[in-house]
Amino acid sequence: MFCNRTSPGSTVLLVAAVLAPGAWSAVLLGHPPSLVAAEPSDAIPPPAPAFQGVIGRTIKEAKPAFPQRIQAPKDAPNVVIIMTDDTGFGHASTFGGPIPTPTLDRLAKNGLRYNRFHTTALCSPTRAALLTGRNHHSAGTGMVTEFATGFPGYAGILPPSTALVSQVLKAHGYSTAAFGKWHNTPPWEAGPTGPFDRWPTNLGFEYFYGFMGGDTNQWSPGLIENTRRIQPPADPGYHLMTDMTNRAIDWIRTQKTTEPGKPFFVYFAPGATHAPHHAPKSWIERFKGQFDQGWDKVRDETFARQKQLGVVPVGTILTPRPKSIPAWGGLSTDDQRLYARMQEVFAGFLAYTDDEIGRLIDSIGRLGELENTLVLYIVGDNGASPEGGIPGTDNEAKRFNGVADTADANRKLLDQLGGPMAYNNYPVGWAHAGSTPFQWTKQIASHFGGTRNPLVISWPKRIKDAGGLRTRFHHVNDIAPTIYEAVGIRPPTHVDGIEQKPIEGVSMVYTFDDAQAAGRHRTQYFEMLGSRAIYQDGWVAAAFHGRIPWSMFPSNLDIDNEPWELYNIEDDFSEGRDVAAAHPDKLRALQALFWVEAAKHQVLPIDDRTAGRMLGNPQPEVAPGRLTATFYPGIILPEACAPNTKNRSSSIMAAIDVPKAGAEGVLVAEGGRFGGYSLYIKNGKLALHYNFLNTARYTITSDADVPIGKSTVRYDFTAAGNARGGGGTARLFINDRQVGEGQIARTAPNVLSIDETFNVGMDIATPVSEDYQSPFAFTGTLERVTIELK
Repeated sequence: MFCNRTSPGSTVLLVAAVLAPGAWSAVLLGHPPSLVAAEPSDAIPPPAPAFQGVIGRTIKEAKPAFPQRIQAPKDAPNVVIIMTDDTGFGHASTFGGPIPTPTLDRLAKNGLRYNRFHTTALCSPTRAALLTGRNHHSAGTGMVTEFATGFPGYAGILPPSTALVSQVLKAHGYSTAAFGKWHNTPPWEAGPTGPFDRWPTNLGFEYFYGFMGGDTNQWSPGLIENTRRIQPPADPGYHLMTDMTNRAIDWIRTQKTTEPGKPFFVYFAPGATHAPHHAPKSWIERFKGQFDQGWDKVRDETFARQKQLGVVPVGTILTPRPKSIPAWGGLSTDDQRLYARMQEVFAGFLAYTDDEIGRLIDSIGRLGELENTLVLYIVGDNGASPEGGIPGTDNEAKRFNGVADTADANRKLLDQLGGPMAYNNYPVGWAHAGSTPFQWTKQIASHFGGTRNPLVISWPKRIKDAGGLRTRFHHVNDIAPTIYEAVGIRPPTHVDGIEQKPIEGVSMVYTFDDAQAAGRHRTQYFEMLGSRAIYQDGWVAAAFHGRIPWSMFPSNLDIDNEPWELYNIEDDFSEGRDVAAAHPDKLRALQALFWVEAAKHQVLPIDDRTAGRMLGNPQPEVAPGRLTATFYPGIILPEACAPNTKNRSSSIMAAIDVPKAGAEGVLVAEGGRFGGYSLYIKNGKLALHYNFLNTARYTITSDADVPIGKSTVRYDFTAAGNARGGGGTARLFINDRQVGEGQIARTAPNVLSIDETFNVGMDIATPVSEDYQSPFAFTGTLERVTIELK
């Protein structure tokens, strides 16, 4: 018998093989440590560790050893990223805004404020840059995922060469979870069959609770837990903000009580304050009358507070209101009342959100973990949103269908704003006030109103300049490398065998101790929908590109022949003095640098289309070319994964069995209160309800009862011509006999709703028709639903 008793740490393994009775031969299966030892790996997952025990011929001669679990670096902090949505530089009180944010105040008092921190000007792109540490085009997300075009920088697909910070931290011994808004999965992959490669739980997050798209109804959200669609609790007081906070608190408590020595990473991304502006009425009422002075005066008041707090330097220019935004004083009294209420709703939403974030922070403190928790609270993923348009909106889906809002239409829901009967966004004048002191708003990458957002970093164990202000230029792609340095790890060179793109941001840890340290983020391009800018060493060259951000129409400016502006932002914090005429050489140099950076980071081709991106670049389909599809009860699909009945004739048939006692309920529905269609049975009659964006409703009811027993019922829609969003004729059939007919004057050309789904046998979330209460599940037997697209 040959048996090598290994010393501690040895990996020499011998196995005895029977050659003949009494004869043994040793076969070497392992190697001495000197032959297998490797340098520390920058690949994840790391190579499998060598066995550290002893393998003998029998168990008596062997010593077991389990592989050691990966441990985070010693004293590695917990990490919490908080990012609100569509919140401007001039909203939060911590940075001079009119809306109290005591949680942000508290973290700033114990940490650092950053007043020259930048985002990309839009949702998905900022989140891609945040989580990967690369520029948004480098991460395939040059635009929101719904507007992906298939070019490398605009595919709407996070490439495997840009691993997320969640993947890296998980591989280094962290527990990881994400809560709230995701918006980084292609819409055509967001259905129940995935693929799930680009869902949070396959991108390093061990737990996800939130919603997949750009926004959701806060009262009836499209909730996903991990990869499964779930329904919110049937609680009349339910609100997603409180729910996701509770979930995050529970997850952290469970993690820390189970493995107290293991650090956690939480990505906490509320839907607030993106539309719809939904808030409990008690929070909205706290702001009653506080904005009656109007957006021009509020902008002046905010600017004064910003200078007093020092977050805006003395000598800064308050940039003027664009002529395209009306002056408050020129509005009618009725319009002023409506618009002030819309801002009260927004303020209640932000204040309520900050309060819930406070509960999350307090829960970490009660666990004794706050001292060694790195909290990065980013106030907005872009500037304030102008997408409500001049009069605001009671239904955000109108804008995405090219339907103009009016103050008169919004006034009808004045008392409902912020509640479950509205899907509201405020007027652009308030977005401009929320971007004080800068020009423009969300979507505009050329100017700081779209890209400069407040940042607070708190880490009591490490940051000693509590309450300090940092004024160095930084970008959202700096967050990931900051976390890596704070934790004490290096970004991986390979992930799952795939070589990684270099990190394009820079760590901000150098700013923790030295307010006067020279800035390290020296060059940064910006681009969104043709609006673009380039920063280098204190100078910014900017091309606005002419598109008004609340318009769905592209600019008619020639990219090669349009005006550029030049700012020295070391002396001009708000980009209030265009010095292009005085420094033409500097401008030309920066213009040339923009194209270099654009080519380097997959920004090309520059694409200034808005809705035209969807029409000109059809996105992948779940079932390409399928004209007939059969579905069974219980199916829930996001609109992008459902049969597209828009702008065409179609037929929807349901095979049913009605018991002797009768039956009622929804057979098939898509959308909800703010747009969609529903085929259902009520009071023995078959009914079709088409809800055109909650502005016009059409109901066709059968003139005959649905019979007892088995039958087929059908809804046929015949489009009147080929116009997008045109009307047509709706016909109802029972067992192929026509039993009803009516006209639908208008249909939604682009989206039925923002966040609701296609459902068979029920109508979840909000009801398409107010003729019933959701889910209004069918009480008979629904065998199948077949949809035929013409």
